[in-house]
Amino acid sequence: MPSTLIDLCQVGFAWPGQAELLNIPQLRLGAGESLFLRGPSGSGKTTLLGLLGGVQLPQRGRISLLGQDLALLSQGARDRFRVDHTGYIFQQFNLLPFLSVQQNVELPCRFSRLRAERACQRHGSVAQAAETLLGHLGLDAPSLLQRRAGSLSIGQQQRVAAARALIGQPELVIADEPTSALDADAREAFLGLLFEECRKAQAGLLFVSHDQSLAPLFDRSASLAELNLASRPESL
Repeated sequence: MPSTLIDLCQVGFAWPGQAELLNIPQLRLGAGESLFLRGPSGSGKTTLLGLLGGVQLPQRGRISLLGQDLALLSQGARDRFRVDHTGYIFQQFNLLPFLSVQQNVELPCRFSRLRAERACQRHGSVAQAAETLLGHLGLDAPSLLQRRAGSLSIGQQQRVAAARALIGQPELVIADEPTSALDADAREAFLGLLFEECRKAQAGLLFVSHDQSLAPLFDRSASLAELNLASRPESL
């Protein structure tokens, strides 16, 4: 595994016909490192996460993940690279409501042979990997595993989304406001699992949140509003 998982250098991005939204001279995340990134509204957080996923490409600068320059890959190759190596916990969860809880968690392994192989090596099967992760989050009741994801509470959906991101031990985990719908006990279990799974896989963790009280739990913290020169008043 490369020692640097995320390497952004002089990245600039603007939507067509609009002023530059992102101007980030540098952002790095190492293997096994956890970074708390405070991303207030208007700081370019959503756009940055899209760039890290290869959904968009910057107009200038370089974005490398695991040593791979994303601009050198086709859109299809970027999609495959993302599912193989990155686990996302989306703010809106992005679960498929018509699939069961277990089917949602197993989904990355259906699209990525690499993550399916890792899940099987560690747990014996993809199904067992899903059940183990859900169990750590208090969602392993047999009746719950087969429930449709659309019937779950918001907090339950958030935990299912976390298990889906972690299955198959991706090298990079990106979490966007992942604790916003959790009560104190569920948040503690969630964070415990997140840190433990990242530690076992030596995965890097980029955790984006407004909740500054969580920052001390991470190796380091940063503010996107400060990293992104385009969001500073003097740049407007």
